[in-house]
Amino acid sequence: MKVCIYGAGAIGGYLGVQLANAGAEVSLVARGAHLEAMRQNGVKLLINGEERVARVNASDDPAELGPQDYVFISLKAHSVPGVVERMRPLLGNDTSVVTAVNGVPYWYFYKHGGPLEGRTLESIDPGGKQWDVLRPERAIGCIVYPATEVVEPGVIQHIYGDKFPIGEPSGERTERIQRLSDLMNSAGLRAPVVDHIRDEMWLKLWGNLCFNPISALTNATLEVIAADPDTRSVAKAMMLEAQEIATRLGVSFRVDVERRINGAGAVGAHKTSMLQDLERGRPMEIDPLVTVVQEMGRMVDVPTPTLDVVLALVRQRAATAGIGDHLSTPPLTAADLRAADLHASTGKMAARH
Repeated sequence: MKVCIYGAGAIGGYLGVQLANAGAEVSLVARGAHLEAMRQNGVKLLINGEERVARVNASDDPAELGPQDYVFISLKAHSVPGVVERMRPLLGNDTSVVTAVNGVPYWYFYKHGGPLEGRTLESIDPGGKQWDVLRPERAIGCIVYPATEVVEPGVIQHIYGDKFPIGEPSGERTERIQRLSDLMNSAGLRAPVVDHIRDEMWLKLWGNLCFNPISALTNATLEVIAADPDTRSVAKAMMLEAQEIATRLGVSFRVDVERRINGAGAVGAHKTSMLQDLERGRPMEIDPLVTVVQEMGRMVDVPTPTLDVVLALVRQRAATAGIGDHLSTPPLTAADLRAADLHASTGKMAARH
């Protein structure tokens, strides 16, 4: 089975080592010193007190790797639109694209049903480029729960977790998703096939959409945000707005908002990924975690007053730090939403013909 990991950083490197050691033909797309180290020494994974090494084909040019059975996208979500064209050589007739990214994926409204079927999301997929090139029918959803870190070029430290729930947009139990689940499970990666992958997606996003921007604005860790009455109140308000949006889209939450906040606080003195990116001067995942929720709220006529304020502030924070995410999406207008409708209608016509 040919598997390409596009974005072989902390999570991508972890996936690559585990899948290669389980017998998959793994290739990695990376760049810079990290790529050179993997080429020279293989990919090293520090896990459970041992060092595992996988010598795999690593490249910065996807054209060298050819069509794959599965392509895992494990980049920061805001980086994906800029590399879609480079992914074309990896895509054969039967290639599946596994979206192991934070936030809402490009294919969200594929096989969704209802009036929003086939809609694209401008905040995360400008002009529907991912939809058109990667194509939604290739997509398999994947939620990433483990924590890993690149401790030096070519070396990944596993911190905790091994769960990667996967699911078809349609909720079907297909042959391709069962094959993927079997492969990942054999590699020591718990990959249960779930019937409602969007429910799982929103459960993780529910915390990310508030804790990440609040932490970037306050420099506070998860335990502080959850324990302080004022920041907890802001987080809760954002989560309730998001829950109303998700519920109107048919999502079910298996925990309540208080339990979700308490669970985040229990993680302890952890800096969110957005705060870490801010401290390191790297683009933050503002659009995939926050702006997209605002956009979806407008689609289903749910006001998001608290989210709107926090989004405006975190965008300003990114601007004053000289960073942002790669899309730099301005507030969406009615014209943007009409354009997205037009793109969706055009896509449906093309699919019928």
